[in-house]
Amino acid sequence: MRTAQIKAPNAIDTEVGRRIRQRRAILGLSQSKLADELGVTFQQVQKYEKGTNRVGSSMLQNIARFLNVPISYFFDDIAELEPRAENDTCETMADFVISAEGLSLNRAFLSIKNDKVRRKFVAMVKALARQQDEDDPSEE
Repeated sequence: MRTAQIKAPNAIDTEVGRRIRQRRAILGLSQSKLADELGVTFQQVQKYEKGTNRVGSSMLQNIARFLNVPISYFFDDIAELEPRAENDTCETMADFVISAEGLSLNRAFLSIKNDKVRRKFVAMVKALARQQDEDDPSEE
């Protein structure tokens, strides 16, 4: 008799789902809105985004069309996400980008039209990050 095994999501399925979630958030769409457009439940969209359910090729085509990206968007650079430490960094960055704070920061940054001002802003943020590292007593 075979015992049912709980399978962890495949790393590629998880990454494709993360990119669906990221693009949806960038566009300001809810899971329900995407689900309605695709003709599935919002729970199904959640499963796609978590990587617990694989996205079929025709469904991925529909998702890409609705999110206005090529299918390659979901697979570009996937092989480069290893080793694990780098993958963790990518996930942390992606989680920030799709957070309310990250989206707000990116939208504000994109509204700055002057390239010189943008470069100065980036330099300032880097300087603040370095200063924070220098002031952090936990690293002593």
